[in-house]
Amino acid sequence: TFHAGTVNQKIALDGLSLTLNDGDFVTVIGGNGAGKSTLLNTIAGTFPVDSGTITIDGEDITDLSEEKRARFLGRVFQDPMMGTAADMWIEENMALAARRGERRGLSWAISPADRENFRRLLSELDLGLEDRLSSKVGLLSGGQRQALTLLMAVMKKPKVLLLATLQKPELLLLDEHTAALDPKTAAKVLELSDRFVAEGNLTTLMVTHNMKDAIAHGNRLIMMNAGKIVFDISGEEKKRLTVDDLLHAFTLSTAEEFANDRILLS
Repeated sequence: TFHAGTVNQKIALDGLSLTLNDGDFVTVIGGNGAGKSTLLNTIAGTFPVDSGTITIDGEDITDLSEEKRARFLGRVFQDPMMGTAADMWIEENMALAARRGERRGLSWAISPADRENFRRLLSELDLGLEDRLSSKVGLLSGGQRQALTLLMAVMKKPKVLLLATLQKPELLLLDEHTAALDPKTAAKVLELSDRFVAEGNLTTLMVTHNMKDAIAHGNRLIMMNAGKIVFDISGEEKKRLTVDDLLHAFTLSTAEEFANDRILLS
């Protein structure tokens, strides 16, 4: 609950219960204020819950700090500027990501083997970044920076962090990570997302405002409204979905007309 006890009180998540299976790639759709980003922020530990629990592999981590949870997951934000350190080199950013959750020692931060591995990983992005290891990240375009952030998020397989008890999968949080990109770059980042998720068998939650993307990507789709999950579909049923089906499902689930301009236009 935001602003509890005031005239601006807002219940952002309302009795929400979610279980993800190992390897699920779940797209999350809903109007403004539905609770989509709050869900991801709650999982990441940015926002505390009023009640209920968050468990990881049977262990209650509800009271774990955001910093300690970071080692369990990978995350890509909507703003390409948020996932990297602008004044550090590309290889320095990647070195930090590669050692997430590990103890720091007094050895060199980047060995020749590390540098060669970074080049190999960057070459898979097909953006020419493998030849710019010593370039400051702040000099990259928004699309290049978001692709790098995505790569950094999946470099070190994170442990599972979900609102349920699961058996040792990993979790990647994608919070409208293509919303600030032009259509061509967004398509490239989504292509990379699909590939990284498939290759790593990563359990993934992807928030999006684009209904077509929500249908086209992942094996499961959930729709949120007023802090609740009002629609949950997966497998072959999801593959047969259309945008009209989603609009109809929303109306049936909430007795309201889906009228979010941003989603309808996308």
